[in-house]
Amino acid sequence: MSGRGSDVILERMMALHPKIIDLTLDRVWRLLEALGNPQDALPPVIHIAGTNGKGSTQAMIRAGLETAGHLVHAYTSPHLARFHERIRLAGTLITEDALSAVLDECYGANGSEAITYFEITTCAALLAMSRTPADFTLLEVGLGGRLDATNVVAQPKLTVITPISIDHEQYLGNTLAKIAFEKAGIIKRGVPCIVGPQPEEAMDVIEEIAARNRAPLLAYGQHWHVSAERGLMIYQDETGLLDLPLPNLPGAHQIENAGAALAVLRHLGMDDAAGEAAVIRAEWPARMQRLDTGALARAAPEAELWLDGGHNASAGQALSRHLATLPPRPTHLICGMLNTKDIAGYLRPLAAQSISLTALSIPGEANTLPAEVTAAAAAEAGMTAHVAPDLHSALARIVAQTPAARILICGSLYLAGHVLRENG
Repeated sequence: MSGRGSDVILERMMALHPKIIDLTLDRVWRLLEALGNPQDALPPVIHIAGTNGKGSTQAMIRAGLETAGHLVHAYTSPHLARFHERIRLAGTLITEDALSAVLDECYGANGSEAITYFEITTCAALLAMSRTPADFTLLEVGLGGRLDATNVVAQPKLTVITPISIDHEQYLGNTLAKIAFEKAGIIKRGVPCIVGPQPEEAMDVIEEIAARNRAPLLAYGQHWHVSAERGLMIYQDETGLLDLPLPNLPGAHQIENAGAALAVLRHLGMDDAAGEAAVIRAEWPARMQRLDTGALARAAPEAELWLDGGHNASAGQALSRHLATLPPRPTHLICGMLNTKDIAGYLRPLAAQSISLTALSIPGEANTLPAEVTAAAAAEAGMTAHVAPDLHSALARIVAQTPAARILICGSLYLAGHVLRENG
């Protein structure tokens, strides 16, 4: 599948609105109406919002449901290597022919009306999923929740709110309370909401909105608990206790994400086998993903090469905590970020775990932070900083000095996508 047909349509869609992000649901409602309201014909929906952990939690829920024999649609964003990754129909990535057809249909139905790229492609995903039989639909919010293009399902089966932290302040507000208000906008009247660990300021807002909507909350620390003990993951709720292996997705934060996924599965009545599969079978690229095959791995055969797409202060803290648990090894970062991110907040916790940072400008990304700015922020955080013209130069420079280094490529999902394409 070359992706050529869908790429042409997607490029045309980019020109339908002058802004990449413009939060409102008016344009989405208009197009969905023209398409026959496909959002009303979806299999039971589990809607997932939050700042961190949305994708990992969705992947774990999907692994559990599929192990239990269910066909599952899944929608996520952004993609890494190919747009097709965003839309999974009954367990399988959408084909090039199907994607081209549904994009073309949405483009035609929209006409020349203004609509953002994310809005029209979300409508295309909903249309495709409405026409394919399945048992569940997993919808991941793109940005925020209240005004996100995915927030069009009147009565989902469940909503999920993963941990909330400061991010996208220019769109969602500059306090945890304001951001939580936007995220909690997915809560619907009478629909249960699974809530992951939250700062108190965010939890207060979630509880207020849930009470207003008479939506039952199943919250971490109140209705379910999860922790790591003696090399196992321990999950407990009102139905009992589970001893499970640690999640196959690395990092202590994945234990909390797994707990939310288990809370969803238990609420849906899935058995213990589904819960174990959620923990050990989930796959989610660019979340502390080990690159041990491919072109980049061959270019650094003695190195330990990792890839992570986390891009805010909370992600930096989670990465730092995870790096501290790994066996000692000289650790070097290759980093590229967007100019909308809190680079100082992201890099500060990583300084203690790394010897150096090599900064990149993200190839093909208009909103990249220039490599020189990233390097300056790294130096300010106390790191030895360098600038490289491209990924291969950065990698070659590190392995020339320390062949057996631990190398973490990090800072953005857009950089992660570039890395995966380069790795082949």
